[in-house]
Amino acid sequence: MRVVEITEPGGPHVLRVVDAPEPQPGPGEVQIEVAGAGVNRADLLQRAGLYPPPPGAPPWPGLEVSGVVTQVGVTDPSAARSAPQWSIGDEVCALLPGGGYAERVVVPAELVLAVPRGVDLVEAAGLPEAVATIASNLVAAHLSDGENVLIRGGSGGVGSIGVQLAHALGHRVLSTAGGPARVERVRALGADVVLDHRDDDLVAQVRAATGGHGVDVLLDVLGAGGLADNLAMLADDGRLVVLGLQQGSRGTLDLGLLLARRASVLATALRSRPAHQKAAIMADVRERLWPMVADGRVRPVVHARLPLEQAGAAHTLLDSGEVFGTLVLVP
Repeated sequence: MRVVEITEPGGPHVLRVVDAPEPQPGPGEVQIEVAGAGVNRADLLQRAGLYPPPPGAPPWPGLEVSGVVTQVGVTDPSAARSAPQWSIGDEVCALLPGGGYAERVVVPAELVLAVPRGVDLVEAAGLPEAVATIASNLVAAHLSDGENVLIRGGSGGVGSIGVQLAHALGHRVLSTAGGPARVERVRALGADVVLDHRDDDLVAQVRAATGGHGVDVLLDVLGAGGLADNLAMLADDGRLVVLGLQQGSRGTLDLGLLLARRASVLATALRSRPAHQKAAIMADVRERLWPMVADGRVRPVVHARLPLEQAGAAHTLLDSGEVFGTLVLVP
């Protein structure tokens, strides 16, 4: 089968399509013929040599795929009775520890979701990583009824799904985007308030939009570059959840402000979680959030589909900041 190999750490030019042995499913696993492979910022970090795959994962990038089940491993006798059962021919999408840039993948059955009727099979590749990320972090932040949430970067792959999910869950959703056109597109996803981060004083904008209250939960992909503003935008007892490090990993934390607001800073990563934690997250997604995909309240937001051979071009495009939503590679 064809896969996208990282020949050496570096820029998009180090990605090339090569042949690799087809993976075979073990107990409790399924093999999927890939229809689409989501492209995430974590893939760019892996390509640069900054985010190695966890032990046992294939060395090529790719954290989510969609496709058709082609083989089913024998039932794992240690699996819980509630573990999902799959059959050859099922249309699915899945969360992976790596290896999605390929024609076929093998994945534990617990990390697989059925693609609902009406959802494009290729575009479904843009759902698993974002939905699981948002779900696990909203749980970690204890976002409760009546609280608001600010999602920085509502036009990104994770942000565009986060806006839809938080809206579907009934929260007041604030978000940010760059430029009037992107602001309107994020508003169309269900955000109650969308602020242009290119305008002056984002903190003042958020304070005004919340009547001076601030935000109860803030999901952030910027990291160090957004730390000071993020803390200033929190309400009393607010929670800042760091999802990404697009603007650096080291910043200065004002502990005095944190104490005065009784605020919390949380940071989580999905890829490095133990298998049982990922299975629990996907079980929660399957039960609580996936019906929102099935009934149309949440939909994949795909900027473009590119052939597998153009993985390097996909990385360049994602790094440009022009992508709205996500990109999908098609084998």
